[in-house]
Amino acid sequence: MISASFLTSKDIPKTLTKLNDTDVDFIHVDVMDGKYVENKSLPFKEMRHIYKFTDKRLDVHLMVESPSKYISDYASLNTEYITIHLDTLEDTLNNLKLIKSYGIKTGIALNPTDKVESLIPYLPYIDLILVMGVIPGKGGQKFIDNTIGKLKELKVLKKEYKEFNFKVSVDGGVNNIVAKKMHNLTDIIVSGNYITSSTDFQKQINSLRYFS
Repeated sequence: MISASFLTSKDIPKTLTKLNDTDVDFIHVDVMDGKYVENKSLPFKEMRHIYKFTDKRLDVHLMVESPSKYISDYASLNTEYITIHLDTLEDTLNNLKLIKSYGIKTGIALNPTDKVESLIPYLPYIDLILVMGVIPGKGGQKFIDNTIGKLKELKVLKKEYKEFNFKVSVDGGVNNIVAKKMHNLTDIIVSGNYITSSTDFQKQINSLRYFS
């Protein structure tokens, strides 16, 4: 499956409208507070209008220090997943339970420096593991190659913990060349700049879908 990010878009309504005309599976929504990461995204009072431009399900990524301040807002949208980071100021398990209380699927993001084993205590509570292929917070970065090793570790983890049914997603620096390297290692590919900087969104999505 493909989740399209509009993080680097200069004209978000136009980009969302164009993405809505493709067969992309999800719209990836990056939420940044300017604290957990340097950059800041649009406030929710603007983001809540996203439904005017797309009816695709949302894949929300909270790059924020205090996820609980954002969860209820984004749970009110057409949201499939809400993903949080492990190293926030709040209790991870409480926030996962809060997301679940809204009937939304939960995700944990692994930064490039995070270890796969740090996820194990949370496996009963998560539906998605979002592996960051770049340092979070900025679009258009180059994919960190040792991310592939982490994906291979997760494939082993899936076999060891068959009782837990989680999907693996990758975000950051993903183009068709990177997607080829990750073939059979991911369930969802998140891509932004590669799709939205092109003149033909569907063509780029197709080139990623071949490997997802």
